[in-house]
Amino acid sequence: MNKLSLVLSVAVCAAALHACTWVKTTPEGQSVRVASAAEVNACERKGKVTVSVKSRVSGVERKPTKVASELATLARNEGALLGGDTVVAEGDVSEGRQVFGVYRCKG
Repeated sequence: MNKLSLVLSVAVCAAALHACTWVKTTPEGQSVRVASAAEVNACERKGKVTVSVKSRVSGVERKPTKVASELATLARNEGALLGGDTVVAEGDVSEGRQVFGVYRCKG
């Protein structure tokens, strides 16, 4: 394999990985929604979770929207484990990490 073929192969693999979604919603997480802080005023706070995913794969920066989506999915999954039905981002995404508050809004 010559150098050009190797470089092209690596670029194709990196592009394919860039588009991948590795995080799946659990059955429990499907019942948890992502909301804004204003929507949880009357809800019971159950705790908080810090979730993280890879923001770079093979040295290639992943799309911020994809990273944020996967973080929200992880927060939903973790929120269900804490007995919550709603999660709210409590800060921005930083290096593939984000903190979410977990709330119980339904009686």
